[in-house]
Amino acid sequence: MQNSTAEQFVSIEALQRGFHATGYVCTREIATTLYLAHHLGKPILVEGPAGVGKTELAKSMATFTGLPLIRLQCYEGLDESKALYEWKYGKQLLYTQILRDRVKDVLEDSDSLADSMLKLHQYDDIFFSRQFLEPRPLLKALQQEEGAVLLVDEVDKADEEFEAFLLEVLSDFQVSIPEIGTVSAVTRPIVFLTSNNAREMSEALKRRCLYLYIPFPCPDFERKVIHTRVPGISDRLADQLVRYIHQVRQLDLRKIPSVSEAIDWARVLIVLHADGLEPNMVTETLNVFLKFEEDIQLVRTQVGQMLERAKRT
Repeated sequence: MQNSTAEQFVSIEALQRGFHATGYVCTREIATTLYLAHHLGKPILVEGPAGVGKTELAKSMATFTGLPLIRLQCYEGLDESKALYEWKYGKQLLYTQILRDRVKDVLEDSDSLADSMLKLHQYDDIFFSRQFLEPRPLLKALQQEEGAVLLVDEVDKADEEFEAFLLEVLSDFQVSIPEIGTVSAVTRPIVFLTSNNAREMSEALKRRCLYLYIPFPCPDFERKVIHTRVPGISDRLADQLVRYIHQVRQLDLRKIPSVSEAIDWARVLIVLHADGLEPNMVTETLNVFLKFEEDIQLVRTQVGQMLERAKRT
């Protein structure tokens, strides 16, 4: 990890200031978890509704520390070859063709096929060495000399077998490659695992991590987020927007508007030169933060009432 990292993690308050400078408004709870994870050398399992800033937290950590962000996007069926490493088969084949004349020399004294195979096996290690290894995100993060921020995104979408495979990485920050041996981290990466609660994570995984839950923010905090991510927005528009979004989240919707979608709506309203919410403008831009037609129709029937409440001071 970079020499300056120790100074960056000198206090919880320093973390909050540093993350705010990256554009991420960090609560005391989040900053405390980051501080402890750094000093304990533990990964962080971040759960919460979609769009509350889980992935953005890892991105901001990379910006804050100046370390590269290495992301592994999880999905059903993800296996070691996509997450850890695979062999450069094309390069192996190319080298085989280039060295075919040499192969002829090696085999010219062979009396049988079995004898030829025995001689060829003596050169297995050449084609299964580090120069033919293609590192994927997990191995790449371990190989970074100065460290890295490793984001294992939406780990709950991966199979339980892959989750079990992760345990070695999270416990010892090392991986085993049969043809090469154990590869240990040069510098321990800062690890974030995010989950949208699609399934329950195992106790073994949770034991290896610090746990952080990021909920939808309260109105005051969401206003700070809006002002930070949408510079130049007026206090009046930010106040009305946040009050309106919080009312929408109380409705029985298929998909509740996320913080990131509230930020998108704020940017749209700025583009439209709005200084406050108006019925027509709200109706015309509902699709920015609502993603199902039945949700749009439900909110559209209540635009007037919710606007009236959003404009109360």
